[in-house]
This record gives sequence, structure tokens and C-alpha cells, in this order.
Amino acid sequence: MSNGLLRERRAGRHAEVTSVELFFDLVFVIAVTQVSHSLLEHLTWVGALQSAMLLLTIWWAWIDTAWITNWLDPQKPLVRLLLFTLMGIGLVISSSLPEAFGERGLAFAMAFVVFQLGRTAFMLWAVRDDESLTRNFVRIAIWYGASAVFWLAGGFAEGELRLYLWLVAVVLDASSAIANFWVPGLGRSDTHEWTIDGGLMADRNGLFILIALGESILVTGTAFTQLEWNWPLIIAMTVSLLQSIAMWWIYFGQHARAAEAAIARHDDPGGLARFAYTYVPILLVAGIVVSAVGDEIVLSHPEGHIETAVQLVLIGGPALFLVGAVLFKRAVFHYWSIPRLCGLVATLALYPFASGMTPLLLSAATTAIMVALATWEVVDIARHPERFPAMHEQAE
Repeated sequence: MSNGLLRERRAGRHAEVTSVELFFDLVFVIAVTQVSHSLLEHLTWVGALQSAMLLLTIWWAWIDTAWITNWLDPQKPLVRLLLFTLMGIGLVISSSLPEAFGERGLAFAMAFVVFQLGRTAFMLWAVRDDESLTRNFVRIAIWYGASAVFWLAGGFAEGELRLYLWLVAVVLDASSAIANFWVPGLGRSDTHEWTIDGGLMADRNGLFILIALGESILVTGTAFTQLEWNWPLIIAMTVSLLQSIAMWWIYFGQHARAAEAAIARHDDPGGLARFAYTYVPILLVAGIVVSAVGDEIVLSHPEGHIETAVQLVLIGGPALFLVGAVLFKRAVFHYWSIPRLCGLVATLALYPFASGMTPLLLSAATTAIMVALATWEVVDIARHPERFPAMHEQAE
């Protein structure tokens, strides 16, 4: 392996997340906060689309970096220098997010393009002695070069034209891995050739989900500090915290460790990791971010009339999270989770009744479903382990 920059693989052990990777992730704490604030300030269909695009953008910046640190060793000085450089560029991206569709659009686009192409160029140099990885990152560079055209064109454009150009760029970035980075004349990547550390990818994804959950806790704590204390606020704070705990439990409580082993033993770990730890988590993160927006609304206005946009936020956040939770379990353990499907259906079934509820009551109802789901899974697995043989085998 060229330049000694790649991680050493140890049989039977997965690599540990390093402190420099944790340090790098801090930039994305700011980014997630900016996206949630952007959605809160623009509760319209256009605002939701723009926020979704921005969230996808920072997700691809982060997850693509997590993938390369699956190969690169962050303990090496050159790799650390790369991560520190990306942190600086990432800070520009995060700081540009509130005005990405306004006066800072070009700065946002340029920073994102440099982030993606610069990291890919470094990876091409680092793995130049590995023919398979080199071919893979040539394809990736071509895909990101194509989307860069639309990012930069959108940065120079204004209004709806910027939205449309960036929408094309987001679709290109998001579809690249699905298409196995197919390029005419170069073919497509083979996920069987991707040397994946399943445990490391699981840990990295878990940390980003914790970043998103931290946004919910931050919203709750800030509101509880600044607003006048009364019983509706205290109840709203309790409901918000319980929902965050339930989300944590659903993802981490029963299945996270077993999922690591499932990927390690899979005959195509790269393909499984691509779906379970690249595409599915964005639904979990989006659900948490939207739920954090809902928390802020409920804490500020727990009682009174509930507008349609607020109904969609309070139901949509938990529903998005549960869609991700269902798909994650399906991808890793190869069966549809009845508790999670029931939780999703119950959450969506609240919508016809939402207009007659207060924001606090609707939030309490979605939280009750999440808590019931988390409890159901714990009891079901404890009482009937024979129903989950694959999961228990992986866990062992």
C-alpha cells in the first residue's frame, strides 16, 4: 500500500474511531444546526426542499469522508492534515448554509466542490499503487466532476434557476453510488472489491446520528433555559427528551452491535455498507432534524391552534426516522420489523386527527408511539429470541 497511509487490518477486530475523526465531526454539528434553523424559518414546500437539499449535501460531504477513513489511517500526519484542511473548508460550507440560496450561494458551491474533489484527488494519490481502488476513485472523480459543473453553475445563477441546477447536482451525487459509479469505457465499481471495516462504518454512522440527536437536546435545553417555566413548558421539555431517548434506543439499544457483525460476515460487505450505512442513515438523520424543528415549535408554542405545516413537521419527523429504522433492519437482518412497521403506520394514522390537537398533544402522541415501539422491541426480543435467530447469531 502506497506511502503507508492505509489502515492496517487485524483479523477479528475492527478499527477504532480516532480522536481526529471525532474532531473532524464537530464541523458538522454546526451544519446540522444550520439546516434545522433554516427549515424552522422557512416552513414551506420550497423551504423544505431547500433544507432537504442542504442536508443531503452535508451528508455526502461527511459520509464520503467516513468512507475514505475506512481505508486511510487518520493517525498518519498526512491524513490528519487532509482532515484538518477539510475541516476548514467544511466550516465555510456550514457558515454559508443559511444564505446558500441567497448571497452566499457561490461560496457554498465552491467550498463544496473543493471539499469533494480535493478529498478524492488526495485519495487517488494515496492509493495509486492499488489498481482496484485507483480505478474506483477515478470513476468517483468523474462523477463528482460532472456534478461540480451544476454546483458551480448554480452558484453563479439566482432564484429558481439555482434551485434547479443544484437539484440536478444533488441527484447526481446521490445516485453515483447506486450506479456503482458507472463510467463509459471504465465500467462500474464492484462492491466485492471494497475492503470494508463494518464495525468502523457502524461506529462512524452512529456518531453522526448522535450529532443529530444532540441538536434535539440542544434545542430542548436552550428553550428550557430562556423561556418562562410553567407546566406546559415542563411537559413539552419532558416529551422532547423522551422522544430523543426513544430514537436513541431504537437505533442503538438492540441492534447496533449485531449489525456490525452482520456486515463483517456478509458475502458482499461493501454492497451492504453502501445501502445500510450510506443511504438509510440519511432518513434517520432527516427524521431527527425535522423532529428537532418540531421540538422547538412545541416548546415555544405548546398550546393553541396547530397549523398544517406544524402538523407535517411533528408527524413527518418521527415518520422519516421510522422509515429509516425499518429499512435499516431489513437491509442488515433481512426481515421486515413488525414493531417498526406498526410504529410507522400508527404515526401516520395521527394525521387525520392532528388538526384537533394542540402542538404539545400531537408531539406527546408521536412520542408515546416511539416509546411504545422501543419497549415492544426490547420485550419481544427478550421473550422470543427464536424469532430473531439471525440477529442473535450476529450479536454473538
